[in-house]
Amino acid sequence: MRRAILSLFVAILFAINVTTVVAASGIAADGSADRGTSAAAIKWQDWSDDIFKRSASQNKLVILDLHAVWCHWCHVMDEKTYANAAVQKIIREHYIPVSVDQDSRPDLANRYEDYGWPATIIYSPSGKERKLLSGFLPPSEFLEILQDCVQKPNDTTEEVNGSKGKFATESVLDANLKKEIRQKFRDVYDTKNGGWTYGQKFLPRDNVEYAMVEAFRGDAQSEQRAKEVLKLQTALLDPIWGGMYQYSTDDDWKHPHFEKIMEIQAGNMRVYSLAYLLWKDAEHLRVAERIADYLLNFLYSPENVFYTSQDADLIPGKHSSHYFAQSDAARRKAGIPRIDKHIYARENGWAIEAFTYLYAASGEKKYLDTAKNAANWIDANRRKGELFSHDAGDAKQIYLGDNLAMARAFLALYAASGERSYLQKAMNLADSVGKTFAAPASENQPEIGFVTVVPASAAGNAINLDENIGAARFFNLLSFYSGRKSDKDLATIAMRFITTPFIVKKRSGLVAGILLADYELSAPPPHFVTVGSKSDAAAKDLFLTSQQFPLAYRQTEFFDKSEGKLPGNDIDYPELPRAAAFFCSGNTCSAPVYASDKLRARFEQLNK
Repeated sequence: MRRAILSLFVAILFAINVTTVVAASGIAADGSADRGTSAAAIKWQDWSDDIFKRSASQNKLVILDLHAVWCHWCHVMDEKTYANAAVQKIIREHYIPVSVDQDSRPDLANRYEDYGWPATIIYSPSGKERKLLSGFLPPSEFLEILQDCVQKPNDTTEEVNGSKGKFATESVLDANLKKEIRQKFRDVYDTKNGGWTYGQKFLPRDNVEYAMVEAFRGDAQSEQRAKEVLKLQTALLDPIWGGMYQYSTDDDWKHPHFEKIMEIQAGNMRVYSLAYLLWKDAEHLRVAERIADYLLNFLYSPENVFYTSQDADLIPGKHSSHYFAQSDAARRKAGIPRIDKHIYARENGWAIEAFTYLYAASGEKKYLDTAKNAANWIDANRRKGELFSHDAGDAKQIYLGDNLAMARAFLALYAASGERSYLQKAMNLADSVGKTFAAPASENQPEIGFVTVVPASAAGNAINLDENIGAARFFNLLSFYSGRKSDKDLATIAMRFITTPFIVKKRSGLVAGILLADYELSAPPPHFVTVGSKSDAAAKDLFLTSQQFPLAYRQTEFFDKSEGKLPGNDIDYPELPRAAAFFCSGNTCSAPVYASDKLRARFEQLNK
């Protein structure tokens, strides 16, 4: 997870060539920050391509306040630290202050996410990182740091991304390294309080999904742990409005931070939907639907597309435990915490994909329609040529995260609807992502991974591990739908980064994304094909049932012969008097299955 877990970054510095982009909520139209508190006495500026040129010419350091508009401790930093007169004075005299909402700048967020929000970065006038600071800092401590940097402006800190090493040339995990990662996945589990994390408790979606894969394959311990975390996580479900709080502090599940961000909502909805498909526990479906309720009631725009987040605080800087303990009526009387109404392509891609899984789990067509509506709006309003921009009007910088999220969303919509236009969109976007974001090869090194942003930020560029895990899984699955070798080749580029030992070893216990990518690239997905007319109710029922295979790694297609052959599929299915489903594996397909209960029985056979 981008905001709550430790991730690894490897910096690949490009020529400084970044276009000024007005940051999201909290930045006024003129580029200065509207902090809404006495912190506004500082003349905050936006991140710009000439920030270090101005820094050098004025002989000032740069201080970057990288915050989140939903973040409680960011508000506290404003109210207590940036409002301090001595802090304001030294910043005015010796610093160029820059304020950025990290949701608006995935490049900066990727680079500094290990430091949490707020992250405070102080740069020397030459643009080198002078100090990297994590979380809330009280005025006295912060003032001492600011003074030290002024006295020694050209000292530098360790490089953000740490030591380097030799990149992998293969796209599969070394057997010994894989064994080590699997052991780490097991050993890090908190057997006392539950979960794969310590300090902050939350549902790490890749770990839970991988545990479900292992449970499907017969691992009792993985099943027990996945079910335990899914149960514990419900303590973070808002009992009144629905939606998941981001995490709990104090190494237990009883002290939530109340922000609701799209990544958490979409990730939890998807995992709980998969859990329901695997174990048919009605509580899992209830949780997924309560998250959907929250999104549709609070983060849904009049254009049928999704906003970004909701603040943790009703009053900035004041913890809201009392507020969230109240009834719906009492909350509304007091007011509603601020909603960030930016509409980002990335966040909507996450939501769209999650709603397709909830559709599969529930059978409720309204969830599929919700996903389609959001996808169509983003396609019409965030597309900039072949690719997608993050927000409106920022097309000069394009991010991998937005395009990968939308590519996954289109593929998920094809798998859920059978509409071939979505597959074509996924294929077109895959081609553009490959051309735009693949890290350049060198004389002795093939392409390794996909970079975060094009053109690069003034702070450099990064190859983000989680983004590349998502890329590897997407391109690999797409290759089976499309039949194109080029898609498999793109998955290989991502896997070379993911399987590099020095990168893998830096991950803590949240290593399951690496294992999921390796597992999926090792074999083709179960392939379910429904043959029949898309106007036939029996065929539509079989197609929906095929989507209820209880793992995310699956291929589901609706073959209506009036539309011509399936893309990437040369199998000649027989003419049949009624709708049928086939389960295909490798070069063989099952006998036709005519009833949904028989198809579900097929799932049970695979689960033995």
